[in-house]
Amino acid sequence: MNACIRSCVAVSTRRRAHIGSKIPCSTPSFSTLFFESANKKAPACSSTIRALSSSTNKKRVRSIILIRHGESLGNVDEASYGTTADWLIPLTCRGRRQARAAGREINRIVSAGCGGTLDDPGKVFFYVSPYLRTRQTLRGILMEVNRSQVVGIREEPRISEQQFGNYQDLERVRDAKAERSDFGRFYYRFPNGESGFDVYERATGFIASMIRDCEQLEAEGHDLDEVNLCVVTHGLTLRLILMRWFQYSVHEFEESRNPDNGAIVILKRHIDDDTGRAWYELKDKAREKLHFPAFYDQSRFHIADDLALLDTEPWDEGVDVEES
Repeated sequence: MNACIRSCVAVSTRRRAHIGSKIPCSTPSFSTLFFESANKKAPACSSTIRALSSSTNKKRVRSIILIRHGESLGNVDEASYGTTADWLIPLTCRGRRQARAAGREINRIVSAGCGGTLDDPGKVFFYVSPYLRTRQTLRGILMEVNRSQVVGIREEPRISEQQFGNYQDLERVRDAKAERSDFGRFYYRFPNGESGFDVYERATGFIASMIRDCEQLEAEGHDLDEVNLCVVTHGLTLRLILMRWFQYSVHEFEESRNPDNGAIVILKRHIDDDTGRAWYELKDKAREKLHFPAFYDQSRFHIADDLALLDTEPWDEGVDVEES
């Protein structure tokens, strides 16, 4: 174990300060999101994933930027979960460098989106998981972002890592993960922990709060054309946010993969000049790295396409064993 990692462990094991939850007091009804395939102007086999807002009179932020935390001690030494609480696992030195690199890219995205001028620099609002590794990632990001561009930072417990239990026994967790591979990641529940479905439920509530926060930002005088939302989270949580946003099926989620540590996934806003509808697109490069399917497999709003979700096993109405 190198000196930087040892230093990280020492800091993480000493720190036990409670981080206050800031869950919003109320959540509005979830704004319906649907796919561009419902719009007759969209090509039938577009390879770009799109989600539309059902509202034509509400503005949306310029982009939504999802970030997986930098490399953590747990990514290189799973035994650390047995001696350090998961939420106190720190970044490695490499993870800190990845955080700074992500910050430079975010600074480029935020500035370039609005022209990058001193008078019009673009703005960013951050959500961060309470875990030490995500908060350290955000710290590295902020070293590269002009603080005058940051309109807010909120700790958000609902974008935390999937819960695997408390202090983790390495062999038991390895056995559980092997079992999860056979059972399925979405529904498998770790002993004393969460299933992927539980995290999906958290992501659903979080997205609703993001929509409300956009309305609040606008009410406070911020031009949403200049604002970007940045979510610093974990690999599985990031994929489940995308699953909820783009309405992926459980089977499609099972085929997906986590992004690399420090990776950035961008949902860029587009607006139809004729209808005024706004939607966000996940580009092919990011989609392919995550192993999510192309858009033409995502027609969720035609009954005939929905039938594709049914199983294709032979239909047998013969006599069951217990009936014979």
